[in-house]
Amino acid sequence: MDGEHFALSGVERERERLPPIYNGSAPAAFGRGAKQPFPSLGSFISTLSQRREAGGRGFAGGTLTGTLTGTQWLRHGRELPPICSDVRQKQRLSIDTLPPEVKAPFPSDPVIPLRTKTTKDFQEDVERAAQSGDWREVREFYLATFDSFIEINAAFKREANGSFNTVDDSGVNAKFVNAVYDALLGTPQDIQKSVLKGIINSLLREWKGPRTKDDLRAYFILVQNPQYSSTSTYVIYAHLLRQIAALSEADHHFLVHWLKKLSPRRFRQPVERLLQFISTRLFPAEPDELPPLAKCSWWIPSATKVLGLFNAANSVSSAPIMPFTDFYNIALEHIDFMEEYRTWQNYGSSNRFSFCQFPFILSTVVKKAIIQKDSEQQMISQARQSLVSKVSRRQRVDMNLLFLNIKVRRAQLLSDSLDELTRKRCDLKKKLRVTFVGEAGLDMGGLTKEWFLLLVRQIFHTDYGMFTYMKDSRCHWFSSWKCDNYSEFQLVGTLMGLAVYNSIALDIHFPLYCYRKLLTPPTVPCDQNALVGMATATLDDLQQIMPELAHGLGELLSYEGNVEEDFYLMFQVFQEEMGVVKSHNLKPGGDKIPVSKQNRKEYVQLYVDFLLNKSICKQFAAFYHGFHSVCASDALMLLRPEEVEMLVCGIPELDMSALQKAAQYEGYGKTETTVRCFWDVVLAFPLELQKKLLHFATGSDRVPVGGMADLNFKISKIDVPTDWLPISHTCFNQICLPPYRTRKELKQKLTIAISNAEGFGLE
Repeated sequence: MDGEHFALSGVERERERLPPIYNGSAPAAFGRGAKQPFPSLGSFISTLSQRREAGGRGFAGGTLTGTLTGTQWLRHGRELPPICSDVRQKQRLSIDTLPPEVKAPFPSDPVIPLRTKTTKDFQEDVERAAQSGDWREVREFYLATFDSFIEINAAFKREANGSFNTVDDSGVNAKFVNAVYDALLGTPQDIQKSVLKGIINSLLREWKGPRTKDDLRAYFILVQNPQYSSTSTYVIYAHLLRQIAALSEADHHFLVHWLKKLSPRRFRQPVERLLQFISTRLFPAEPDELPPLAKCSWWIPSATKVLGLFNAANSVSSAPIMPFTDFYNIALEHIDFMEEYRTWQNYGSSNRFSFCQFPFILSTVVKKAIIQKDSEQQMISQARQSLVSKVSRRQRVDMNLLFLNIKVRRAQLLSDSLDELTRKRCDLKKKLRVTFVGEAGLDMGGLTKEWFLLLVRQIFHTDYGMFTYMKDSRCHWFSSWKCDNYSEFQLVGTLMGLAVYNSIALDIHFPLYCYRKLLTPPTVPCDQNALVGMATATLDDLQQIMPELAHGLGELLSYEGNVEEDFYLMFQVFQEEMGVVKSHNLKPGGDKIPVSKQNRKEYVQLYVDFLLNKSICKQFAAFYHGFHSVCASDALMLLRPEEVEMLVCGIPELDMSALQKAAQYEGYGKTETTVRCFWDVVLAFPLELQKKLLHFATGSDRVPVGGMADLNFKISKIDVPTDWLPISHTCFNQICLPPYRTRKELKQKLTIAISNAEGFGLE
């Protein structure tokens, strides 16, 4: 937060009209009189309630005082004079002997007035008002309810003076809150304005310093107000967000856990309002619609921080309340995100705000663009160093210096690729260019895509043995066999890194847990001996890879019988390596420790950790270092595991209708017979042939993160006889069609072409 004070012109005037807050001793009228026995909290509240019912507004030996009104007295209940003169002194003398949790500031909640209106009563009031046109009773309810934080709690707290000081229960009557907000936008304008005015007064009346849980409840209720969808309320909304963002970390912790209890619909609504608020503040529809950005620079940081609380609530929920992609703000694709990235790199998590501090709001398109531009800068830097080195030694400059040149034979694809990448590891951050020996193709991007495709296909073949294909989960996992050289695992990691670095989508099927391991940690540790890829593994992670085994371990955890006698398990695991079954202890002496009902959780945790981490730690470490040897970038810290998967693999779903909408034409019009026949045929193709068409035209059957529109797919006319097959230029994502006259003819020729589309065939 920038520390800027309220900028509203009317704020100070409103503040002056507020009653004074008595920070010192109570007014003289609150004299104690004769000493009374020390009352309990219950008797004190009871006495206060009785006096309120009798019209009393204070107590001073039974004397009424006009210095503070009843509501004001309740509002400043924390400023009550000490009941015994030496109570606070005793606390000061003995506080050093108290445990730390008792020393922490925990302000007491003020006494809240009792309100008896129920959800049903309110709904009946609204229904009567809508029929009769007499809104007085409803107006009075809204005026009273939103007048202060205490009144908000009085209306919506399930028990007016219950504590509810836990993260598990906010104590809010959610049904009543929903009913009041659902009805609000249908009330007359003067009622809606009175609610906003009440919120202004409430926010201005609030004091700084430690908050009570009743204050948090009020913020929790106010942030759900549907009125903030209108730009006319944005000044009020901004100040509410500012106060919520400025709360302590402990208070944010409570709010996060209360927010996750909202229903999906009620949770989504404030998220969408926050995203709209940020977008509108960045790009207002009318220049004068909002205050100048220079005068309210704290709006966007405050809103983003509050949105972060919703994102945290979504993350800690047992099942996500809404997809993480729904937190993306697409408007941020139109800002200078590289400036945001540089600010974040230079200032980190300091007071200098950057959207990169809150990466959940940045779409994968933005993150991909940041990684691409960061990669390009690294490529240029690497090429410049090579160039300067040659010139300084007065050697002839070869343009090949600017590229990572890979020359391979199709027949020896894997071994040649491994040799080339090992020899040229210093050039990995240069632009990749591939040549197939004996072929006349010039790599403008198409050969690179084909090299990746063929290499991945060969590496992941079951006969090769590096990876095991899990039929139940349809994914690959690392083989746990031991060897002296893990360079081929490093090759796979390097390939994945090169694919991200060069914006190529790969047809790889790793479970999501693999990408979480890749980001553990997201940047390579300085200590070369530090363990990498050792992400915390759970039964849910095992479920992604080996669902049947995960189910069996789940059964063990829930078994009601005698675990030790019925399962007869020890703390060890058996694995087959090269045809030989070997046992591994899960802990020292594990072969002598039986699994029982008392220790089965530990057994399952150690078993899962062994399978997903310890048994493949060397293989994965090589894979990790291979990936990060190319993709070492701060930008990786912005990514979720799901986003790394999208960058590596692209989007698996093919939407040919989207490709049709984004297609460009050269020599053909959109409505010409050949073009219409082409799309009729392609849209009717089965998925397998659609993938082959994409591979034929672009060199890859994967869709980039930006979707089909990012392919820049082009259909061109070629003036050759119609007995020719279609031609493609994979470097330019272009397909050239002869002027076929019929749908049948086009389908036949196109099917032949896309089914025989590998290599140039020039030996």
